[in-house]
Amino acid sequence: MKVGDRVPEFTLPAVEGEERSEFRIRDYLGKQNVVVTFHPLDWTPTCESQLPILDSLHAKFAEAGGQLLDISVDSIESHLAWQRKEIGMMRFPLCSDFYPHGEVTRQFGILREEPPVPGISERAAFIVDKAGVIQFAKVYPIDQLPDIEGLLSELKKIRG
Repeated sequence: MKVGDRVPEFTLPAVEGEERSEFRIRDYLGKQNVVVTFHPLDWTPTCESQLPILDSLHAKFAEAGGQLLDISVDSIESHLAWQRKEIGMMRFPLCSDFYPHGEVTRQFGILREEPPVPGISERAAFIVDKAGVIQFAKVYPIDQLPDIEGLLSELKKIRG
């Protein structure tokens, strides 16, 4: 997906802390901007830094008019265990694109199909405006944290 594209319609199982739910992008269209981040895989060093940083700034994303969520191809059970044992409880939805495997990740154009490590997502971030249009899209090196403060700044620009 690139800037100017319409976000695909999707619903994914999610967990926010211990609470299971479903995240539906349509619930936010017309109401709130949505910041969609992707991490390649639970239980990996860079990802275990990325999610707690996002969590520490989730209130700032909300103040800037954005609903934060994160997606990976891991299962809900993996997200729960990872939070309990490694990263702490997140206060924003962690979505599971586990089955059908990587369907939403593929729609965003960031499912890795080739070695090394096919079947996981790229590390990426998108900002979807209230109208459902991608206003920011960036793929980051898989072993580097995204510029989360920069992502917050981009969200503030969209809000006006």
